[in-house]
Amino acid sequence: MATKPGERKLQILQTLAAMLENPRGDKVTTAALAARLEVSEAALYRHFASKAQMFEGLIEFIESTLFSLVNRITSETTDGMAQATQIVSVLLGFAEKNPGMTRVLIGDALVNEDERLQTRMNQLYDKIEAALRQALKIAQAGGGWTGDPVAEAAALLAFVLGRWLLFAKSGFKRLPLEGWDAQRKYLFG
Repeated sequence: MATKPGERKLQILQTLAAMLENPRGDKVTTAALAARLEVSEAALYRHFASKAQMFEGLIEFIESTLFSLVNRITSETTDGMAQATQIVSVLLGFAEKNPGMTRVLIGDALVNEDERLQTRMNQLYDKIEAALRQALKIAQAGGGWTGDPVAEAAALLAFVLGRWLLFAKSGFKRLPLEGWDAQRKYLFG
């Protein structure tokens, strides 16, 4: 039975993400991906021009998911500190629910791949930092916070990246949201 257009492409991306959940962090090859899907490598290349394009598909999923959540937070909440807190919480929760994607988020899965993929992840970090900076500027304008939005947004991004890294490097045992209540009080006062 033939699959609907785009269905096989999605299946390839889901399988790639699942393979990235391996706690040992083994490199995922197109041969291993094709074997897991029970198709030929040529079948993979009918849907994606390269392995880099497959990773781009995962990055697009990450971007669209994270920024739809961030946009929802910023549109539903006018309190800047609440926005920043919720954004950090969403970033940590996304990683916890998507271990394979966490390896993409920290660049671990992108080692030895096309360098434009890491460049794209760096752009994602910049967008996240900008969203945090904007939330902190809103908090500052509201008078409820007097910190430096630039420095503190950078610190919050570093915190998130560190939690993602610990999660991936611990074999997905150190959960990103572990201890979040206490950490939130420390980070946001």
